[in-house]
Amino acid sequence: MEKNKNKLTSFKDHLDQEYGKTGTETRETYEQEFEAFKLGAMLQELRKEKGMTQEQLAQKCGTTKTYISRIENNASDIRLSTLMRIVQVGLGGHLNLNVSM
Repeated sequence: MEKNKNKLTSFKDHLDQEYGKTGTETRETYEQEFEAFKLGAMLQELRKEKGMTQEQLAQKCGTTKTYISRIENNASDIRLSTLMRIVQVGLGGHLNLNVSM
């Protein structure tokens, strides 16, 4: 009986297999959705670190609890001006943007 050998795959190779190579439409869609997910998770973590509810954050930065929830759960696109207001006014932070090529 032959043993089943588990082969380890790098995360990049896994992404290539599941979503296609970098530059393909499917992979680009995945990358964009993952960035939106990371942003929502980061905002949620920062809000919780501040001991704020979604309602409190929404009131502080002039939006709704529903909108904050949608951002945190990756269900909504977010405008840059709104993101800046959430980070600066709502969370008391500074937003730094980075573009990589």
